[in-house]
Amino acid sequence: MSSTYVWRPSSARLVVLDGFSTPLRPSTISVAEATPITPSWPTKDPGDVLDYQLDVSNALTGDPSDSIDALSAAISPAQPGDLTLVSAAMAGSAAVLWLSAGQVGTTYTVTLTITTTSGRTLVRSVLLPVENLTVPPPASTNLTTETGSTLTDQNGTPLTVGP
Repeated sequence: MSSTYVWRPSSARLVVLDGFSTPLRPSTISVAEATPITPSWPTKDPGDVLDYQLDVSNALTGDPSDSIDALSAAISPAQPGDLTLVSAAMAGSAAVLWLSAGQVGTTYTVTLTITTTSGRTLVRSVLLPVENLTVPPPASTNLTTETGSTLTDQNGTPLTVGP
């Protein structure tokens, strides 16, 4: 008997909107000059291909029949080798994006445009920083000649430094 896997978006990369308003960061000057907080997903490695969610259920509160009808996403910056949208889907009241690639040291702005079945349009941006999260391979411990050739024993096994 074979088993069937049911894919579910990961809650590890979930941003939940606080309604139609954007969360505010208190300003150092006055409450009236509070600045919006741009939500952010956890840091991504350029080698990762993962699902990222934006849950808009709080923005749909008050209309239980409303849901996501259409979804589009734009990524900035968008040069060769930058963050790439692999696919986009709706999962209940969440927009789910599969993202790959990205340049180390770049924080991308992913802007989602969501249209609901009731005709609402919601445009929100989420930041996604890309950093190298992989451990670099250990430095070669092979002995080499001055020209860079690897020294080997009589069986062709490289000679190494250490135990």
